[in-house]
Amino acid sequence: MTRWVDLSRPVGPGMPVFPGDPGFAAEPAATVAGDGFAVTRLHLGTHTGTHVDAPAHVVPGGPTVEELPLELFSGTALVLDVRGRAVIEAEDVRPAAGARIVLLRTGWDGFAGTGREFDHPFLTAAAARALRAGGTRTTGIDAASVDGPGTLAAHRVLLGTRPDPGVVVENLRGLEGLPAEVEFCAFGWALTGGDGSPVRAVARPAR
Repeated sequence: MTRWVDLSRPVGPGMPVFPGDPGFAAEPAATVAGDGFAVTRLHLGTHTGTHVDAPAHVVPGGPTVEELPLELFSGTALVLDVRGRAVIEAEDVRPAAGARIVLLRTGWDGFAGTGREFDHPFLTAAAARALRAGGTRTTGIDAASVDGPGTLAAHRVLLGTRPDPGVVVENLRGLEGLPAEVEFCAFGWALTGGDGSPVRAVARPAR
């Protein structure tokens, strides 16, 4: 069986988070030495590290994480190479037509921790509309966001609930090592009322 590849960013103290989001912190709530077992108390936002955005992230009354069909978080995915594009336009994503899950390989995961991770490529609203029109319901990207500074236009299109909700998976890494078609999984928490959730994203070549 072909080995799964981890596409998730490590989560731990000092990791970069989106400006304005809660920082990550962890502290012992119980220890093996003192209590006979270990429990760690976590503080983090729902969009920490590699994570999924549910429609409720930007759509008033939109579905939350636990309300979404599990099929949105796994299946055959197309890895679309858009490296070198500072702005991803509709014509850049038209080759993805017919793919239910599209992973956008920008190469920007290589800038994690350098101070440039938030100066990343992004989709225009027209590109987002082209993806949804082509049948895409799950859009992943190896950058901090599908949107550029000061806008959520691509989010609103990709997560739109009519006729079917979509999801966005952000902060992927390691897409450069994948073939054009993969099996992809990115399941998060069944978080009641969750506008998003950290995920463990993995992929392997499609059979």
